[in-house]
Amino acid sequence: MDLNVTEIDGACHCGTVRFHVRLKDGLRSARRCTCSYCRMRGAIAVSARIEDLQVTAGEESLRSYTFNSGTAQHHFCGTCGIYTHHRRRSNPHEYGVNVACLSGISPFDFAEVIVNDGVSHPSDTGVARIAGVLRFIPADGA
Repeated sequence: MDLNVTEIDGACHCGTVRFHVRLKDGLRSARRCTCSYCRMRGAIAVSARIEDLQVTAGEESLRSYTFNSGTAQHHFCGTCGIYTHHRRRSNPHEYGVNVACLSGISPFDFAEVIVNDGVSHPSDTGVARIAGVLRFIPADGA
C-alpha cells in the first residue's frame, strides 16, 4: 500500500456516488474515533480539505446526518447507505474520507490505525487525545 497516494477516486458500494479527492497527507492521516457515531460506524477516515473533494456523480443521492453540535455532517449514499465522507467537527474546513470507498484501498491494508478520543472531543476539551491504537493481524494464510 502506497501511503504517499495524493489523489484518488472513490465511490460508495453501489457506485451511485463517485468522487475524486486530493488527500492532505496521503494515507498517513488514517484514524478511527471513539465518539458515539464513529464507534457504531466503525470506519477508518483519512483527511482532505473541503475544496479537495469533488463529487463527480450521484451528488443528488447523497444524504447527510448531523447530531449533537450540528457541526459534523456525515454524508452517505441514499441508495446503498455507505458512508463516503464527513465534514469534521474538530476542523470544519476538512473532510474525513472513508478509506473503504477509495479505489484499491481496504481498511485491512492498515496494520495499525490511531484511534482518537471523540468521547472527550477536542472541541469540548481543547485537547486532542489519542484513545488507543487499533491493530489488524491477519490469520495464517490470509
